[in-house]
Amino acid sequence: MTDIEFLFKNRKVDTKRLLAFGFAKVGGVYRYTTGLLDGQFEMTVSVTKEGAVAAEVIDSASGESYVLHLIDRAQGAFVGQVRAEYREVLSAAASACFETEVFKSAGARAVIRYAREQYGNQPEFLWERFPDNAIFRRQDTKKWYAALLTVQKSKLGLDGDGTVEIIDLRAKPEDVAMLVNSKTYLPGFHMNKKHWFTVCLDGAVPLADIFARIDESFVLALK
Repeated sequence: MTDIEFLFKNRKVDTKRLLAFGFAKVGGVYRYTTGLLDGQFEMTVSVTKEGAVAAEVIDSASGESYVLHLIDRAQGAFVGQVRAEYREVLSAAASACFETEVFKSAGARAVIRYAREQYGNQPEFLWERFPDNAIFRRQDTKKWYAALLTVQKSKLGLDGDGTVEIIDLRAKPEDVAMLVNSKTYLPGFHMNKKHWFTVCLDGAVPLADIFARIDESFVLALK
């Protein structure tokens, strides 16, 4: 899977956000150009109105296309720097200009919208093997304050087959102990159960309550 396929998988473009990010509309395509390695290279990202993404890196000195960063077997510090900055640009564009469509429930989509509007955060998909799992983190401390996961109900001790979308959040240990009831508030899934709890995004817990818990978790991720 290429970097573009991985970073833009299950994402829907928002053309207004492309323009706000710095893309310029040229004909029917949106283009964004920036320098890499202090101007040694010029990178252009192109996005169609349907959301198809392409990127090209040009050697500023020769004017020729540079492709070594796309070849996995190409190693070395210099290639690694180009590859890292290339991925950083793509990741920033994906987060700022595209809406994730991985999560299907109204609750999960509301959480994504709240994190974006309240904290300027987008879900980060960190695991290629688990494309329907994402996290939110503070930009200052880089600590997670929420995780959105798609989980088999049976793994949560819930009745029924199939999967459910959940959110993991931080809380003070005394609040976790008070909240968890194995019905609406569950022990933190794949997290430290003393400091995290889980809520199913199926409507059982009102969104207003979840948003308030997100705010608390955001504050706890400061330290």
